[in-house]
Amino acid sequence: MRILLINVPHPAIGSRIPKEQLPPLGLLSVGGPLIDAGHEVKLIDGEFGPMKHAAIAEQALAWAPDAVLFGHTGSTSGHPIVMEVSRMIRALMPRVLIVYGGVHPTYFWRDILNAERQIDIIVRGEGEETVTRLFDALARQSSYHAIPGLAFRVDGEVRATAAAPVIKDLDAYRVGWELIDHARYSYWGGKRAVVIQFSRGCPHLCNYCGQRGFWTRWRHRDPKKLAAEIGRLHREHGVQVFNFADENPSAGRKPWKAFLEALIAENVDVTLVGSTRADDIVRDADILHLYKKAGFERFLMGMENTDEATLALIKKGGTTAADREAIQLLRKHGILSLATWVAGFDEQTDRDFWRGLRQLISYDPDQIITLYATPHRWTPYYKLVEHRRVIQPDQRKWDYKHQVLSMRHMPPWRVFLWVKFIEVVAQARPRALARLLWHPDKKIHHAIRWYYQMGRRVWFHEVISFFLRERRVKDGVTVAEFLGASQEVEEESMAVKKRAAA
Repeated sequence: MRILLINVPHPAIGSRIPKEQLPPLGLLSVGGPLIDAGHEVKLIDGEFGPMKHAAIAEQALAWAPDAVLFGHTGSTSGHPIVMEVSRMIRALMPRVLIVYGGVHPTYFWRDILNAERQIDIIVRGEGEETVTRLFDALARQSSYHAIPGLAFRVDGEVRATAAAPVIKDLDAYRVGWELIDHARYSYWGGKRAVVIQFSRGCPHLCNYCGQRGFWTRWRHRDPKKLAAEIGRLHREHGVQVFNFADENPSAGRKPWKAFLEALIAENVDVTLVGSTRADDIVRDADILHLYKKAGFERFLMGMENTDEATLALIKKGGTTAADREAIQLLRKHGILSLATWVAGFDEQTDRDFWRGLRQLISYDPDQIITLYATPHRWTPYYKLVEHRRVIQPDQRKWDYKHQVLSMRHMPPWRVFLWVKFIEVVAQARPRALARLLWHPDKKIHHAIRWYYQMGRRVWFHEVISFFLRERRVKDGVTVAEFLGASQEVEEESMAVKKRAAA
């Protein structure tokens, strides 16, 4: 079959300002298995340009696929764009099969299939095995109604099959790197780059995160195989930067250490960036030299907040002491720390913002990124905020960089000014500027300068957009009215019994 993968353009400022694009790992991950199964596969990456929605539909028509697959890393914020482009494609190709996968459709499959008639099938959960089985059935013209992990209509009635078991061997399905031109993708200041994944899932119970519910359990790739893949991509395609998509790649110390050692043995000069937890950095204090030798230049650490009460509220499971120690340990080993700070988890006041700023400065991270709490009904956090008001009904802006939840004590403009003030003070403090002006490690100095250049452009763009372009509602509906009831039933449908996943 001729199968077209479409990565729609995302409106998030992080996708537009850097003028650098990373390849869509999720689509490439299903593309590889489909190619291996004998299908003809093509990717349209709408991020370049970005492409106009009509142009994407026209390119799809010109290629004349049997099926079109949509998926997007942005998930909820990318959903409205997927719907718009898919409607255009349906108008141009009434008989083409349209399949949609990702986190958002996994949990909103019933809503989407009832509201969006152009969507034929939704893939729930991990896509590699489910999509391969789906198209095998379609190619043989046999029924797919018993394949786990799908949702579809039968005689106009929306139905879903049982949840698909998690993929036990993450190396069983390869990434379809041949679907992209590596020369087009860059990151970290113009360096050729890809997104890669060592593990899926997270063993921790943070209540605002859907990783545990979607992936069901933490699993990892073979350390040596991933290291060899990185080495091959560097030698054959000139890839310099590898951005880890994992939420928590270092959750298992033994396999993570094995990966670092295997990559060092590959003897390639690469840049690695990723996310992890501060307590993992503290745990690995004795092997952080391996992190550096393998090529790590920066870790984003999801600290989320500097207030102990807020950390307890969101069940972060970390401590402010561990956060501070992790930053110091990374700096000692020449690795940058990027700390996240999230506004709006609870009802904050001016005093809370001021205290948060002082604590954040005391942490002394190299870089910070401020975000806004965003509700998703498949997370436990949803129940804590379903009574709060939605002031940003445009889900394209549910990208964590726009305030979605109302704040009882503060209007949106004051919350925004506090967030922008925190960014300026944290990034312009003397210690941070000293590192910007001079750093003994040339690669790290390049990374710092690139981040400041990008951050400055994003900061001014967000200020202008907030006051001149964006629309918010003063008295929106509640979160529960906007998104519906908490999705515990769907979470349970994604869970697989231990013996089935073992």
